[in-house]
Amino acid sequence: MQFIEALKLRSKLLFLFLLITIGLISVAIMGTTYVNAMKRNIDSLYFGSLVPVTELNEILQKYHNGLADTLYKASRKEISTSEIIFNLEDSLDEINKKWKSYISHFKSEEEMEYVEYTNLEIKATNRYFQQILYAAKNGKDLTKISINTLEKKVAYIHRVLQKLINYEVSVAYYERKKFLHTYHTMMLRIGIILSVVILGILAVLLYVFRSIQKDHTQLEISAKKLKIANKKLENASYTDSLTDLHNRRYFNFVYERELKRAKRNKTYITFMMLDIDYFKQYNDTYGHVEGDFALKSVAKVLKDTLKRPSDYVFRLGGEEFGVLLSETDESNSAKLSREICDAVRGRELRHEKSKVSDFVTISIGVVCCIADEALDDEILISRADEMLYEAKESGRDRYIITSNVSAATTKPMHEEVHRNAS
Repeated sequence: MQFIEALKLRSKLLFLFLLITIGLISVAIMGTTYVNAMKRNIDSLYFGSLVPVTELNEILQKYHNGLADTLYKASRKEISTSEIIFNLEDSLDEINKKWKSYISHFKSEEEMEYVEYTNLEIKATNRYFQQILYAAKNGKDLTKISINTLEKKVAYIHRVLQKLINYEVSVAYYERKKFLHTYHTMMLRIGIILSVVILGILAVLLYVFRSIQKDHTQLEISAKKLKIANKKLENASYTDSLTDLHNRRYFNFVYERELKRAKRNKTYITFMMLDIDYFKQYNDTYGHVEGDFALKSVAKVLKDTLKRPSDYVFRLGGEEFGVLLSETDESNSAKLSREICDAVRGRELRHEKSKVSDFVTISIGVVCCIADEALDDEILISRADEMLYEAKESGRDRYIITSNVSAATTKPMHEEVHRNAS
């Protein structure tokens, strides 16, 4: 019956329906045209700022992984002269291409002064590497390269470029903020115009349209698109740039979600807190470039060991890593911890200042339990941290696992200690 009544109503009010439709379409076309033009202009500024950031980061990667890493290997005679020459030429060529592309983008007068300064510093740094390239081509012995000078050169150009990256990121955030303000203002104006048109017609025909409500479809679509855009921007900041692992921000998000899921399903949840043993001494002995290499090596071990879609690996900060596993019992959690310890040691990264091994090692604190509604949200983190502390106090290069998730800090009854054989 309601369907028949609706058809009769449409039949009687066909003219009025067409009038409303024409009015709405006219306003929508004007509003959509203006908003789309505004979005194109603002997006070109906002997303245009992300492209330079990517180019600058790629330049940094070339200095670290392309040039510095090659010379480190050359000083230790780990690669041939032909490989050295190829890597140096390729890296310098890529740096020049990326820098030319970066400076081709629009720059304000305020930016140009620092961009020109950065350009001079890049040329000076590149001349240093070109001199080494020239020496390599002439058969010079590169084992006598001054690592101290190399690190100073790379560290200085890193600081110069990082300042430029920070500026480009701040520009992107500023343009986004301005876009959102203008976008919401314009949508409000369009909403007001639409409301006036609709209410004007409804005022004349109120007795017919009492059951009809305003259509919010367009506003809902716009809100959904905005939410998607925000999600994309948020995802861009979820990855640690050095190790390509998830960062602390993403950990906070995933930890809450996975814990709620485990509580709902009453399944196992495991959290590991990992720390590189004597990492400060490693940095002091071998330098920050080698320290970064050690961090990336540990990250690769974690990614190679933990491959399930439900296995989450994070760099929590400095030399500290975190692992969150779902539906993994104590036995399998212990097995994975042991494999990680063995794999890190098995990479045989020399560490002459370590008191437990000749190579880089890690200590792991592990907590594994079946989640329920009584489980405190922060207890996994605090207990894993306690287990990590005990692993270090017990001699490092080991893991300690517990299933005790009470708030007490006394040593748990169900605790397993694993000491890796050196």
